[in-house]
Amino acid sequence: MKPPQKITTTQWSRKYRGLDQKSSAKPGKYNPDLTPWVIGMHEALDDPKVRKVVCVKSAQVGWTDGVLNNYLARRIDTDPCPMIIMFAKEGAAKAYEAEKFVPMVRATRRLQQLLPAMSKSRDKDNRWAFKGFAGGFLKLVGSNSASSVKSTPAKVVAIEEPDDCAQNLDGQGDTITLLEQRVKTFEDHKIIFGGTPTVEGVSRVESAYMQSDQRKFYVPCHLCNDPHVLMWENVRWKKTEGLNHAIYGDDDASTAYYECPHCLGHWSEIDKNRNVRRAESDGFGWRAHAPFNGVAGFYINEINSPLKPSRLSRLVEQFLAARKELEQGSDTKMRSFRNNTEGKSYAYSSDAPTVEYLMKMAEDYPELSVPLGGCILTVGIDVQHDRFAICVRAWGAGEESWLVYWGEIFGQTTAYGHGAWIDLESFLTQDFDGLKIQAGTIDCSDGNTSDAVYSFIRKFKGVRQMFAGKGSSNDDGTREISTPPKAVDYKIQGKETKADKYGVRVHIIGTTRAKDLILGSGKAVGRLKTINGARMHIYKSVRPDYFEQVVDSEVKAPHKTMRGRMTYVHKSGTRNEGLDTEVYALHAARTIRLHLLKPEQWAKLNADRLEKSGIVIENSDQETEKPVEVTPQISRWKRKR
Repeated sequence: MKPPQKITTTQWSRKYRGLDQKSSAKPGKYNPDLTPWVIGMHEALDDPKVRKVVCVKSAQVGWTDGVLNNYLARRIDTDPCPMIIMFAKEGAAKAYEAEKFVPMVRATRRLQQLLPAMSKSRDKDNRWAFKGFAGGFLKLVGSNSASSVKSTPAKVVAIEEPDDCAQNLDGQGDTITLLEQRVKTFEDHKIIFGGTPTVEGVSRVESAYMQSDQRKFYVPCHLCNDPHVLMWENVRWKKTEGLNHAIYGDDDASTAYYECPHCLGHWSEIDKNRNVRRAESDGFGWRAHAPFNGVAGFYINEINSPLKPSRLSRLVEQFLAARKELEQGSDTKMRSFRNNTEGKSYAYSSDAPTVEYLMKMAEDYPELSVPLGGCILTVGIDVQHDRFAICVRAWGAGEESWLVYWGEIFGQTTAYGHGAWIDLESFLTQDFDGLKIQAGTIDCSDGNTSDAVYSFIRKFKGVRQMFAGKGSSNDDGTREISTPPKAVDYKIQGKETKADKYGVRVHIIGTTRAKDLILGSGKAVGRLKTINGARMHIYKSVRPDYFEQVVDSEVKAPHKTMRGRMTYVHKSGTRNEGLDTEVYALHAARTIRLHLLKPEQWAKLNADRLEKSGIVIENSDQETEKPVEVTPQISRWKRKR
């Protein structure tokens, strides 16, 4: 017999949900009052006005089992529909099915009748990645499979740990966006977005939370009754002289307590858990900090948790161990503590100059002009579906350079010979103070525009050398900025690639090393900073967003696909074409080997430019060396025809 259709997720979980001994330390009936913050999340999921639920969380707060599982179970039982959950990888999806979903079905009689998850049969409605039931299904997918993400419309989609999901799989775009598009045919859809934040400015789940109504869980004090959000900075402990612990020193984790920020009263572990449990019943609990726009956002951290692994003394031990390693030069444990205990993103310090610094140091020369000292022009082009972003730099001795132009050409870019391509070719053939662009690198990383890029490189003759380039997928800074493109061995590969089809070889760019050179890294000062004269010049009238795009769009941080090695990560909600085009212009200069020209060769190039322009330098009575015949060392790597 079915329960009433109007039953809420909290009511359903309280009445029907069971906990399996393999998945819970306390098997038996599920009790939402032990983690009362889930009740408000249930209400948001049940609310038809809420189209998206976002949760920024730490570990040990019952999100997957207490929120996601209960909602899925209630929908399967009372309101079935097509549902999809996306995990970072297929392995995480399999682990969820075996460790979370199947135990829930095993322990919940109502689900056993509807969903034979325990059956050993391999029928089409009962596979690990697909659970069929009357009126709908539950599909589990990994973000590393574009076909599974794009293939099926669904009324409910959930993204588990968005920060770990693939961002541009097989050049087909962001997997989270692809999955969210699966709900477009359902007017009353629901998107569930929950995970632990990672890097400040980069975290997808944190960015989504900032676009929500930003709810926080308020807990009252048993001494003064004033509520507040439980935070790590209010956890205290004492020192015991003479402990001399190898890791903790004289810090005594066993003395840990929580201090109310209002009355400075001390909470024991028992006090803290009681205060959390009565937050909802006493009229406190969730409070929004921004207007509601259809997205309900929640922030919750481990300090609220009543579980034994989350006792204050345990958390203090973890913090002290992380602090010890940080003092020794490793921030690995401190990052984990910040993410998994505090539920906060970790901020990495940047070696890049600030926007304000660059604006102050910008120089007073006109756009599209080339100051004295600049002799050879290169261009970097970033390709978007509706525009080109373009950076033109003039190069001189010692790789000193001047920004000549940065801007955009709008129009379609997916088919060569039409739209923005016509305007791009016209732009690239113009003179800049008597100089023409000698070389350029254009982005070919997007599968939707790469064919057009290859056609452009093969056919356009307005620039002496054009290269198709894309960043290395696993670049930790060891790859050179420019290396020869690899020839294709047809006997081994057996088939030609898109680039080979167009007679073009792709340059893999050492983007991390290029960005380090531009922005700075560690003790090395980037070329955008002025020390004994600027190495990279910028004109004052450049479009203002150029500065943000170059120095405030990416952060250098450990990357999940590179086993924690450092690389540049794009900050959520920012545009980084400015930085990318600077990298491409630098790559073009390195590829034609401008950095290897000798001083006398640069002197000859400067003299030739002055002579052609009719510029006379007065008060120069010094004897000059005999002119040296020189031409830029254009790459000797020939494109395949």
